[in-house]
Amino acid sequence: MGKFVQELTSFMQQKGFVWGPEPEIYGGQAGFYSYAPLGKLLKNNVENTIRNVFIKNDFFEVECPTIMPKKVWEASGHLGGFTDPVIYSKKGAAFRVDNLIEEHFRLKDENCPRLGGLKDDDYLDIIKKHDIKPNGEELDLKKGILRHDLMMKTTVGFDGEAYNRPETATTTYLPFLRYYDFFRKKLPLGVFQIGNAYRNEISPRQHLIRTREFTQAEAQLFIFKHQKKDYPKFDAVKNEKLPLWSWDKQSKGQKIEMISLKDAIDKKSLANKAYAYLLHMTYNLFLELQIPANKIRLVQHSPDEKAFYAEDAWDIEVDLRSFGWTEICGIHDRSDYDLTQHAKFSGANMEVLDENNEKQIPNILEIAFGTGRIVFALLDIYYEKKSEGEGKSMFKIPAKMAPMKAAVFPLLRKPELIKLAKKVYDDLNSCLLCKYDETASIGKRYLRAAEEGIPYVVTIDFDSLEDQTVTVRNRDTEKQERININDVKNKLFSLIN
Repeated sequence: MGKFVQELTSFMQQKGFVWGPEPEIYGGQAGFYSYAPLGKLLKNNVENTIRNVFIKNDFFEVECPTIMPKKVWEASGHLGGFTDPVIYSKKGAAFRVDNLIEEHFRLKDENCPRLGGLKDDDYLDIIKKHDIKPNGEELDLKKGILRHDLMMKTTVGFDGEAYNRPETATTTYLPFLRYYDFFRKKLPLGVFQIGNAYRNEISPRQHLIRTREFTQAEAQLFIFKHQKKDYPKFDAVKNEKLPLWSWDKQSKGQKIEMISLKDAIDKKSLANKAYAYLLHMTYNLFLELQIPANKIRLVQHSPDEKAFYAEDAWDIEVDLRSFGWTEICGIHDRSDYDLTQHAKFSGANMEVLDENNEKQIPNILEIAFGTGRIVFALLDIYYEKKSEGEGKSMFKIPAKMAPMKAAVFPLLRKPELIKLAKKVYDDLNSCLLCKYDETASIGKRYLRAAEEGIPYVVTIDFDSLEDQTVTVRNRDTEKQERININDVKNKLFSLIN
């Protein structure tokens, strides 16, 4: 673990963002974390931002079971097919092979193409050719590459074989016929789900980036095949540019280009207009989440990495100080594969009538987030380590995503100042999530607020008693502005928004 990662995870632990691996008092189990008070507030902000964007784009939220019977996962292909390639060191440490190789090459070139979909023998050849030794450990090449099952098995009732879902998507697909009736038998229709999923990762690493229990936010657009090519919403965004790194450019060693969606369609970098619209929507969602544009890129899957049934697949990656370019979100054109499979295994008829009264099984376009990865990305990007002479660390997250929006401090612990400060706090806290603090010196309280990501501090001093004014202090600039006590709420709203 690098020095910055150690500093960042220590900051998360000490300041109440993320605790674990849990349960800490029993020594901890890799891949399980608790969101501490500030971390949970931040995660809520992330999920509510995603929720609001999905809803504004006509997706409706649903909530489905996290456990499903064996047959569901046989139909989806997860049972027996949802595995990771694993190799062991001679000391017994396990490593996921594709990630191991990618990390080796990205130390030399952060823009190296991703792996995925290679055969196990191909992975082994790469490891041998480049003499890859993670952390200096020699790998057990004789044992070779093994396959590790990611599914978590459980029992329902006395002996009913079932599994925890490894993704929310499959459970979202299953009520399709109910959606079809609810939406008055018209497509396209969009639904999304935010909930937990479980994967039995062989060796979870990278903190919240790869865990065994995690929260996903996944949106599904059910759409007829012909509707994908002529998608009315596309026209409004066709000239918008995105940082696209197509597989063609990756394979030729060419750089990412900012290209309009229209040009990407014309060059056949993107499969269809509906899919292009979802890419644009998701890219703008990342901006809404306050991920800087210069830290975002959209990366197309290679033909080998892409599932055989997928018409297109791109990931959104974010450039992290901890781990370099890291996959945060996937956008997939899954064709009609999922509904066809579930029709086959369940016996349900998934064909529905299109606008020409012809029967079709709809296609599915999917957006898939791990919300914990976004939480980690925000902490990684906006955590700022101060030098000893400058003071303590800061969490300079933009106000829109800050766990708490403001703090109210009396300058000193004097009854008259405390009384007015609590009045201001009660007024603000009715509409903004705020903090009240009267302990320690004002300087120490400012530092604590900065560590917690609080963007603005309202301070009540002796002048406040005389002229009914307060100071509003900006975390990032440390500048203070004096305003009337009755204007504080509106002032903070304007600053935050």
